[in-house]
Order: sequence, then structure tokens, then C-alpha cells
Amino acid sequence: MDKKVVIIPTYKEKENIEKIIRAVFALEGDYHILVIEDGSPDGTAAIVKKLQEEFAERLHMIERKGKLGLGTAYITGFKWSVEHGYDYIFEMDADFSHNPNDLPKLYQACRDGADLAIGSRYCKGISVINWPIGRVIMSYYASVYVRTVLGMKVYDTTAGFKCYRRQVLETIDLDKVKMKGYGFQIEMKYSTYKLGFKIQEVPIIFVDRTEGTSKMSSGIFGEAFWGVMKLKMRKIRPRK
Repeated sequence: MDKKVVIIPTYKEKENIEKIIRAVFALEGDYHILVIEDGSPDGTAAIVKKLQEEFAERLHMIERKGKLGLGTAYITGFKWSVEHGYDYIFEMDADFSHNPNDLPKLYQACRDGADLAIGSRYCKGISVINWPIGRVIMSYYASVYVRTVLGMKVYDTTAGFKCYRRQVLETIDLDKVKMKGYGFQIEMKYSTYKLGFKIQEVPIIFVDRTEGTSKMSSGIFGEAFWGVMKLKMRKIRPRK
């Protein structure tokens, strides 16, 4: 059976973490979870540790000292997942904006030939619930901007709900990935695209978090905007 692991970065997610873990483990297909915990002061790590007693073989956690950024959390998780022999590596938020029931769709897309499957808010129109209209417009046109500048035929370029085949993460030079916030999501997709891997978007409905607090900031968007310009100039080479 394929080995599958869902990477979930957390910072102050005590309201959501147990529910999201149980929702993933309720799926058929023996999914594992790796929580990357960035020193949450609200006791998120303690909740995960308690659940590890119940799900000893399937629930893993890496604790880091302080909030070190989304990109570095996923890089840490990718390296751990490759080292531990997982065949399919997923990214997912802890706050239920990504529906765990969509994980099998992403997995199946990769089984059917995709190297990277993206849970896409924009490949079939706009599928976003509970966001202010200003944020929807900003997110949608950010993806239009990225698609135009980079020439990458991906409608949801900042999506954070994804499934990679292990070979992709073994090929990308993860130590050369520069962006840390949502720009990280763009950079990983662009690297995947430039290295010749097949990308497929799978339509999902994105629902904004109902519990906990958003980690979005204007600095995250600023990094992504200027980072795309720099990314266009870079040569993307496989890891040696």
C-alpha cells in the first residue's frame, strides 16, 4: 500500500487541531499526519501529544522554537517525509479551510498521472466561502498576476492544499527555496513546473476558518508580489 502523510503546520490551533486530526484519520486509506508545531503558547502541542497515545503509529510531530514561517515548516516536513519513505506527501491547513474529505481526490489525481495535484479554488470559477469580497478579489487577481508573469498555467497559484509525489520533492533543491510565506506556495509550484513535472488542479470549495485566528498579513502578499519578479529571473535546477 502507498505510504501517505499529511503535513499540517500549526501555530495557536488549539480549537481545531484535535478535530482535524480525527477527521483525517477517519478517512479510508491509512493516512499518516505530521504536525509541524511552531511553539504555540496556547497548548496546541500538548493536545497533539495526548492524541499520539491513541494514534502512536500514525501521528507524528516536530516541535520548533517559535514561529519560523510557513515555508520553513513545510520544508522541514518535506525532508522528514522523504527520509521516512512516504510515497505521497500532502499539505493541508489545520483550520478546516481545506476539507479533509478532498484528500482522496488529490491522491487519486496523483495516482492517475499527476506529479503535483492542487486543491484549486479558481479552476472552475471562484469557489470560496466566508471571505470578504476584497480578499477574494485580491487572491484571485494575485493568481492572475503570477500566471501572467511566470507563464505557468495554474489558476490557483497560492493554493496550500496539495499532494506531491515523492519524486518531485526529491528533485527540487529544497535548500534553495527562498520565499517563506504564501510566496513559498508559488515558488514550489513554479519549481515543479520548470523541472518538467505534471501539475493538475482539482476543484475544491475553500471555506474560511470558523475557529482560531488567521495568520494572513500584508507582508505575506508583499513578499509574494516582489518574489515573483525575482523568481522569473532565476534558473531552476534539480538537486544534485
